[in-house]
Amino acid sequence: MTLASVRPDRRHAATPTTVPAPAPPAPTATAPAPTPTAAAPTAPAARPAPGRARALLLVIVLGALSAIGPLATDLYLPALPAIAADLGTSESAVKLTLTSVMAGMALGQLVVGPLSDRWGRRLPLLVGTAVFTAATVAIAFSPTVEVFTVLRFLQGLSAAAGLVVSRAIVSDVFDGEAAAVFFSRLVLLSGLAPMLGPILGGQLLLLGPWPVLFGALGAVGLLTTALVWWALPESLPRERRTAVDPRSQLRVFGALLRDARFLLPTLTLALGFGMSFTYISAFSFVSHNELGADAQRFALVFAVTTLGMILGNQVNALLVRHVEIHRRLLLGLAGSIASVGALVALDAAGAASLPSVTAALFVMMLFTGLVSPNATALALAHLPADRAGSGSALLGTLQFGLGSAVAALAGWGGAVTLAGMSTVMLASAVGAAAVFSLTAVGARRARTRAA
Repeated sequence: MTLASVRPDRRHAATPTTVPAPAPPAPTATAPAPTPTAAAPTAPAARPAPGRARALLLVIVLGALSAIGPLATDLYLPALPAIAADLGTSESAVKLTLTSVMAGMALGQLVVGPLSDRWGRRLPLLVGTAVFTAATVAIAFSPTVEVFTVLRFLQGLSAAAGLVVSRAIVSDVFDGEAAAVFFSRLVLLSGLAPMLGPILGGQLLLLGPWPVLFGALGAVGLLTTALVWWALPESLPRERRTAVDPRSQLRVFGALLRDARFLLPTLTLALGFGMSFTYISAFSFVSHNELGADAQRFALVFAVTTLGMILGNQVNALLVRHVEIHRRLLLGLAGSIASVGALVALDAAGAASLPSVTAALFVMMLFTGLVSPNATALALAHLPADRAGSGSALLGTLQFGLGSAVAALAGWGGAVTLAGMSTVMLASAVGAAAVFSLTAVGARRARTRAA
């Protein structure tokens, strides 16, 4: 069974169109009426859009699939110091578990996307959510940080199914403006997950130790699996599926990596993400050890800064019609450098406090809301339709992979400190701006040649 779609299947060019065939000539006195024959085949009409109830259910299911990855990343952030103490390991080793889940999501996007084109959407989703649930429950019983880290990688690998396939299902079911509207709903839901995750995690810690968090997250995974099974029909018919050719796919990825118009904005995005992910992965320790924040206050700070990113996204939307995309990206990078520079100055002057650091981080995340969408749009804008999916997967892989590698440098081999966190963040922001300068120079030369 397939979901109804608002767009006709345009992949079969040989199928007759829906333009009616010319009517047979009217019968005359000398010409008998033609004998009825089999009706000429016509193309199937455009499939109707899902009804309101079906569309609402689709929002709920795909929203859950889009949010499960960010929720898995952020729910346990308030518990990182407690996990380090309970497992008898260092802060940097526990922080590596966050890098591990991000690396899993990076690799999973490359794997699951092509598989969903070959086997349909439901099977990869069901396998992915089931593995996610099993890995999450197993994490609660981890005896060592090494086991914890491996299971987190598996958790991220399986969570990638929700991230990739949910976008593909929207493309299967909707077209044009309808797709844009639906994507905006998914962005809202997936944007709430990182904001609410630490708050929920902080409250769950009032009920019990850190394994309670993964028990609750496992219940979310089980519920999501049930939703996919009962409420999400297949959206990719068999006749539209394509076989996976690993060699051809690798050639496409190689061509993308050699394309400066794709690679430079992607690296800008990845380094910018490295800046914000350094904060996400390190601030739990910094707020606890240096700023005296408990799990609940950390969760509140995280919610405030995530609200800054959402606000930045809205500001970017307002600027689209008035400010050119390279200028919007430049504004985001300049604001990021200034706010992180203020964070470094606060620490150097000994004036860092929870309110002042929160204010600087809020401004940084606001400008991050200008960096991410514009860098993504620049990277994918020129790609032909047959490479857009591969470009999106490679962009996500480089973003999560390089970003998590940058974040791992904060506190590498020792305790995580505000000085180490802010230094890595500043270096990442400056690196993103340096890469962007090459993008801007290339764009200026292209405009000059066109003129």
